[in-house]
Amino acid sequence: MRDLVYTGFLSLDGVVDSPGGGPGEEHRSGGWVVKDLEFVPEAFALKGEELADTTALMFGRRSYQAFAPVWRDSDDHADYRELPKYVVSSGLTDDALVDGWGPTTILRSTEDVAALKRGEGGAIFIHGSAELARRLSDAGLLDRYHLLVFPVLLGAGKSLFSAADRDKQMLRLRESAAYPNGVLKLIYDVVH
Repeated sequence: MRDLVYTGFLSLDGVVDSPGGGPGEEHRSGGWVVKDLEFVPEAFALKGEELADTTALMFGRRSYQAFAPVWRDSDDHADYRELPKYVVSSGLTDDALVDGWGPTTILRSTEDVAALKRGEGGAIFIHGSAELARRLSDAGLLDRYHLLVFPVLLGAGKSLFSAADRDKQMLRLRESAAYPNGVLKLIYDVVH
């Protein structure tokens, strides 16, 4: 059984964004991860640490279309180039996939994700993709959260957590750290 791990930057009120803002993050505070906060390198070390466990990447369609053309050519993301990638989308076509960014498979449903999870292999990390993360969490498919929580309340933006009326979900703290700029690293296992 493969683990599905969500990794992301989170405001204290549950909003997720990419480090610099960008398409799909048009709320007035978009890009908050890199604004108004002292940069502390060790607060971002989690991103490098994750590479040792990452055997594949998963995205929703919008995050894939935002990340793929940028990360393919980015030296900061060179270690992701040849990793297998999965895009969960009912409408994306094979001709819309980005060339030169490793093998990419389109999954059409949550059931396809569940089947992938039951297969052999290591952890699959989900970057961005808040809507996908909510859907997979509601389906009981997420196994772990790797969160960098920033000391900011935004009140607008994409929420990581579902507002669906569902059963309580317990998490077990695996690791945590606090940094001088107020960022918290929180790694939680989902209790199944």
